[in-house]
Amino acid sequence: MDRDVTLSPAAASSGDFVAVTMTAITRFIRENELKPGDRLPAEAVLTRELHVSRTVVREALRSLSALRLVDLGAGKRPTVAQLDDETMAMMMAHGVTTDQIGVQHIYDARRTIEGRTVALASLRRTDAEAREILDHARAMERDFDQPSAVMEHDIAFHLAIAQASRNPVFALVIGAFRGVMRETWPIGWRSRARDEDRRAVTRLHVDLAETIAAGNPRTAVDLMNQHFDGSTKALLAAGLI
Repeated sequence: MDRDVTLSPAAASSGDFVAVTMTAITRFIRENELKPGDRLPAEAVLTRELHVSRTVVREALRSLSALRLVDLGAGKRPTVAQLDDETMAMMMAHGVTTDQIGVQHIYDARRTIEGRTVALASLRRTDAEAREILDHARAMERDFDQPSAVMEHDIAFHLAIAQASRNPVFALVIGAFRGVMRETWPIGWRSRARDEDRRAVTRLHVDLAETIAAGNPRTAVDLMNQHFDGSTKALLAAGLI
């Protein structure tokens, strides 16, 4: 949707032209209440209204695109982007890689957040979402002999719960943990030396899914806490935390 509103040239009158141009564009989005898919002014308009070069405008748009705030397409006007978790995921992975965030920190945050998401999902999930969550849990049991498949269903299971909570912030945060989860999950799986211990994990996911479907938030929270207790114990045994 086009918006016939002029940008303020004062926003890019001094200092770091790229940074202030980014600020001017995000201000335009906010003040004109643009939504995902709405079109921004063309590069030529931004250049003229902000009194900066086209090079500056392009760099500002590329930077906003990297932050997943705008979408760019060849030969098309930039549009407001739909939120996703890629930027946050990169930040999380960078924090772990550079020892600014520990795996224990991630698990502490996940335990707190997912205790809330599972309670909300138990109350707010649709029938379709309940089936999706249960399908992922049952797929973990079905694909037991394929750890990589079990891992992907496990990650999808937790993200589906976050989405069913009806809080997009939770979904973004849980989605941002996926990269770290793919690094730690195989370690935790291998640290459970016996198949019966691994099957207990998949069974717990089924129990949790069935509890969500039954709309029992208190039991769901208890099961999620039990899940994180077991995962933490496994990672401790592996020396990861």
